[in-house]
Formats: sequence, structure tokens, C-alpha cells
Amino acid sequence: MDFTLEVYSSLLTILLDSGYLIMPVSDFSGRNKPEKGRQLFLRHDVDRHTERSLAIAEIERNMRIVGTYYFRAIPGSFDHRIIREIASLGHEIGYHYEDLDLAGKKSKALLLQQTIRGQENRESPSFARTSKSKEIKHQMSRDEAEKYLATLAFNSFRDNLAGLRAIAPVHTICMHGSPLSGYDSRLIWKYFDYGELGIENEPYFDISLDDMLYLTDTGRRWDGSAVSIRDRVYLRDEQYFEQWVRKPVPGSAMAMTVQGEQLQKKFRFRKTTDIMNSAKTDGLPGLMLLTVHPQRWSNSLPACITELVIQNLKNTAKYIINKWHIE
Repeated sequence: MDFTLEVYSSLLTILLDSGYLIMPVSDFSGRNKPEKGRQLFLRHDVDRHTERSLAIAEIERNMRIVGTYYFRAIPGSFDHRIIREIASLGHEIGYHYEDLDLAGKKSKALLLQQTIRGQENRESPSFARTSKSKEIKHQMSRDEAEKYLATLAFNSFRDNLAGLRAIAPVHTICMHGSPLSGYDSRLIWKYFDYGELGIENEPYFDISLDDMLYLTDTGRRWDGSAVSIRDRVYLRDEQYFEQWVRKPVPGSAMAMTVQGEQLQKKFRFRKTTDIMNSAKTDGLPGLMLLTVHPQRWSNSLPACITELVIQNLKNTAKYIINKWHIE
């Protein structure tokens, strides 16, 4: 069975035996390419089931591997004890932000409250006498609404980042896809710069994939691009980001080049064993970025079956969403 802790341990062992130096995301510092040599940057998105993240972290610690663990600001992920324990094992802690989605939900809730209050006022006798002449309707433009929502999201981001930094140092962030949401939280950086908050790296923005293979277990498979809403690459030129405050480096997942796109398409793996077999024959690129969602990996048969069933349902839904957007 795939996605067990034994399989994960075997994957790391084979990668180490193949000569890869496995490092946390922030070791890809600044906007420069790393030095030559086989290097793998290890990213973990902690969406839920935090105890499984701790199990993964302990395996890596025993193998003298340091990875980056991105935690969301929700109860199912923001577990103070687990964050402290993973940090104590020497791993890097990052913020898995989704603040545009959170702000969007909050703004809708506020709008609903205002609508309800307005209706209650309209039903009162005093409202009819005093408010008709003072009522002003203001329709924000799309750009105004976008900037307003981004501002709310940035304030939320700053507060949540401070909360996480109260537990462990944080110098790297990574967007959470929120696949069922209409909001892409990376839009925050059209109006703000995370660098001003001491953030050194956002993988979607700051890591060029021109000569680096990006592998992710999104969808509980390694070829899940068809069932991924946002954990993917975007072929865009620099003009697309002309008005953005924080611009992605050319070749990053947000601004993929033709060279990088060709590299990503060259390597397709479905199972973890496919990656391991390729590593054994030196069939992998010298530079890789590996994203692992710890909740997918477990030695518990019921947990594995539950995760498989739920993820298959999600994959079907996301495939339909992607197909609808394309058509």
C-alpha cells in the first residue's frame, strides 16, 4: 500500500542514497539559484491531523533530515503543542496562509449583518422619517473591492503570522490552496510585500523551477495536476505582474517559463514507488522541490482507507471544477 510511513521512509532513504542533500525551504535563500549538486527542498503542508505531521517529523529527525512545516491558522492545524515539538526536533516552521479566503468569508458575514441591521432599521418608524434623504448607495469597482479585500487579508495575515511567531521563528510562508474557495490568497501580494514582515521565501514566488522538478502528493497521487485547483504552475510573462507590489521570479510556479514547463511535463509519476525506481537509476533531475501533506501518510489501515475515500471524492469534485473553468 502506498502512502504509509514505511513507504515514506523508503523514499527518503533512496533519495539520500542517490546523493540528494535534503534541506528546508529557507535554505533556498534570497532569489538566487542554489549551488551545484543534488539538492532537494522539503516542504510539508500541515492541513489537518497534526499528529501525523509529528510522526513524519520524527522519522526525518532520525534520518538527520530537516524539512519545512507550514501550519494553517485554523483549529485543525494550529496546534501549539505539535508546532513546538516539531520545532524542537530542528525543523523549520512556516505559515500556510489562506487569509484572502478568511477575509472573504468575514466580509460576506459583515455584509450580511449590515443587511439584516438595515432591514431591521427600515422596519422601524423612525427610519422612514429620517433615513431616506441620507441613504447613499456606493458601488465599489472591481479593483476597489479587490484592494479592500486584500487589505483585510493582509491585516489577518499579519495577526496570524504574529501568533505563529509567538511559538516558533517564521521566515517562510506558503499559500494554502483552499480548493473550494473562490479566493486565491496569493493576490494579497499584488498590493503588499511579505518581505516587509521579515519573510524571506514564498515557494510559489521565490523558487525558480526552470531547472528544478516540482513534485507534490496533491490528490494523494504524484500526478495530480488534473485534480489540483491552485497547487500547480502558471505559464505567465512578466507583464502579467506589472502592477504587483511583490513580483514572482521568472520561472517560479506563479510565472512559469516554457523551459520550466517542459521540465515539469517530462517527469510523470503516479505512485511513490515510481519516484523511488527513477531515483535508483539516477533518472531524476539534480534539483527538486518536494511537497508532502503529512495527513495522507499513516500506518493505520482505517486512516489510510478513510483518507483514500475522502481524497477520491475531492479529486472528482476538483476535476469537474477544473474542467468547467477550462470549458
